Amino acid sequence: MPDARRTDAVLLLVALVWGSSYLAAQTATAVLPVLVVLFVRYALSAVACLGLVAAGRLSDVRRSGGRPAVEGPSVGKPAAGKPAAGRPSAWWTRDEVRTGVPLGLTQAAVLIVETYGVAHTSAANAGLIISLTIVLTPLLDRTGHPGGLPPSFYAAAGVCLLAVGLLMSGNGFHAPRLGDLLMLAAAVVRAGHVALVGRLTAGRAVRPLHLTTVQTLVGAALFLLPASGGLPALARVDAAGWAQLLHLALFCSVFAFLAQTWAVQRTSASRAGLLLGTEPIWAVAVGVGLAGDRLTVLTGLGAALMVAGTYMGQAVERAHRTAAVRPASGHAPRPRPPEPSDTAVTVPGPGPGAAPDRAERAAP
Repeated sequence: MPDARRTDAVLLLVALVWGSSYLAAQTATAVLPVLVVLFVRYALSAVACLGLVAAGRLSDVRRSGGRPAVEGPSVGKPAAGKPAAGRPSAWWTRDEVRTGVPLGLTQAAVLIVETYGVAHTSAANAGLIISLTIVLTPLLDRTGHPGGLPPSFYAAAGVCLLAVGLLMSGNGFHAPRLGDLLMLAAAVVRAGHVALVGRLTAGRAVRPLHLTTVQTLVGAALFLLPASGGLPALARVDAAGWAQLLHLALFCSVFAFLAQTWAVQRTSASRAGLLLGTEPIWAVAVGVGLAGDRLTVLTGLGAALMVAGTYMGQAVERAHRTAAVRPASGHAPRPRPPEPSDTAVTVPGPGPGAAPDRAERAAP
């Protein structure tokens, strides 16, 4: 398989895995309290990330003859005075801890609202409504948009809001369901989280895997006490229930993060965004095909408008951001792959952390 097709296949697989996270979370919360699901998801992700960090450190030690080096891709600009290869380094830098702790808190806020939401709505609706993050993030993060966003972006946002109304209508116009409102709130909180990722990582040398590990440790510690009363219920979870928990922690979080990090370094930001942007489509396919979700005429129209609106908003925002940083020579800058830490994120999800480019999401 050619390298380009292999990269595209990996990005589509990541989008599929993220799209399936809503049904997995919904199934898991049907047999376990939401707080227990979140704690187990964070704890398993943290164990896996710690294992990867330890393996990388051991590899560094072997390559440097017993002296670990600071290596690996960084988010933001390299910090002044960064240790040279072969010099001893801590497991985490000060910047990684200072950035990871607040991002761990905001990520936990995203997941608690999102998981309660997906427990009270359909998997298809959850995956579609959370994609509203794609147009909310640029509204909160105005860096790179001097003079404000163009009117066409607000038109795209309006299409997305109309889509949300149709998705909430179900079989007819009525008071929105609690789950849909929670997913809408989760989209707003996630947009704030993604904007904060960009601000806190700017100009700091932080390694994506190490930053993600700090966030998972913060989340696990945060949910341990609230979930402790429900932990005995884990003894009654069958193999299918554990499969859902492992899928959320290892595939939707750790695997998706690593696969995305590998793939976005081998393609353009636009192509990565296009392929990862199929996530809500996969969420609908999984919800309809496996969970038996039904798309009425109104919800089907809402789904189509949501996908169209988010793609339109993404394209307009990217074009405006590129024009804003165009060199004085008039030549467009070379497309830059999305920062892997923003997908950081992004738990994922259920779902995104989506950022202006769909390739930007936070993990777990």
